[in-house]
Amino acid sequence: MTSFRRRMTRSERRGESRRLLALAAALGLLAGAIGGCGEREGSAPAAKAAPPAPAVPVSAGDVVARDVPIQVKAIGNVQALATVSVLSLVGGEVMEIHFTEGQDVKAGDKLFTIDPRPFQAALQQAEAQKSQHRAQIAQARANLERDRAQYENAKVEEERYKKLVDGGYIAREQYDQIVTTEKSLAATIDADSAAVSTAEAVVQADEAAVENAKLQLSYTAIRAPIDARAGSVLIHKGNVVKANDVGNPMVVLNRIHPIYVSFAVPEQFLDRIKRYRAAGELKVTAQGSAPGGLPAQGELSFVNNTVDMATGTIQLKATFQNADNALWPGQFANVVLTLNTERGAIVVPSQAVQAGQKGSYVFVVKRDMTVENRPVSVAFTDGPMTVIATGLTPGERVVTDGQLRLVPGARVEVKTDAAPAPAKGSKG
Repeated sequence: MTSFRRRMTRSERRGESRRLLALAAALGLLAGAIGGCGEREGSAPAAKAAPPAPAVPVSAGDVVARDVPIQVKAIGNVQALATVSVLSLVGGEVMEIHFTEGQDVKAGDKLFTIDPRPFQAALQQAEAQKSQHRAQIAQARANLERDRAQYENAKVEEERYKKLVDGGYIAREQYDQIVTTEKSLAATIDADSAAVSTAEAVVQADEAAVENAKLQLSYTAIRAPIDARAGSVLIHKGNVVKANDVGNPMVVLNRIHPIYVSFAVPEQFLDRIKRYRAAGELKVTAQGSAPGGLPAQGELSFVNNTVDMATGTIQLKATFQNADNALWPGQFANVVLTLNTERGAIVVPSQAVQAGQKGSYVFVVKRDMTVENRPVSVAFTDGPMTVIATGLTPGERVVTDGQLRLVPGARVEVKTDAAPAPAKGSKG
């Protein structure tokens, strides 16, 4: 049997291609149906790879080493170094006022003049009485000298008459008269001496009266006892004042150069204050409530001798020269007492430190942009700055915002670099 192969035409080839495509599509549908049946019968689908977790956006700050002052902060009250309520020591009419309200006065400056005329008259009377009694002293001394001369003469006569009576030349009665006269003159001398002493004592009393009159007269010129600033004039010209009228001062003087600032700190700082003060003067700054201006510079000058049991605080005072009148009595001021300066302290932003069950910790940003949960020991905190005792080294970076979304090993993306605030001080 003879066989032969006939060449297919173009139209036949096209038909054959269509048949093959239809067969492939049918096979694909069959495979899908079989796969669906397999899934319904419990066969597991192929596992897909999980996409990586997105980076957590955070803010971070640097760990730096710097010198940090150890400071104690408090609210203080400005007090005058000395306050004097000026009173009149004598009564009388106010004749003159020699200053203006609010004026700075020096010690010894005349402030008021009280009518001096009554006191001048009293002084003249005392001096006249003193002169009178001085004349009495002179008279008593003259009498004493006269009686002494008579007594000396009587002694001579007594000796002469004694020889005569012993020789029998005169009667005994005559000699006894001479002896009586001598004794009488001796008694008179004693009386004269007493009169002189009495007169001298009277003159001493007169001298004291004169000095008192002079003192009372001097009180009519009321002078400033200290360098100070005068307040309001409380007694005006023409008013009559009483002596030592405590309830009605004439003016109040406040010494404000230098000036005090009084403040209280908790008693737990007392040991450190005593220790650092023993090593040298402790600097204090005070800033008034008004904005602007540099704080006044002073030194700690007083530590009270007892702790207030009601408040648990110790009272301190600092002295300021106050040359520019930046501080004013009665004013409140923000006080900063510097105890010491800690050299090379490790400082981080305060918001980086978190509190955990095991203590304080921070999230440290590593070089691969993942974070590490690291425990730290806090030395002290002051506002935006925290000093770390152990746990960190300078040059590291710590998360300052976004810690709630972090776990150890999480990837982070740093949004901003928050540098630690400048070191202004801290509570020691």
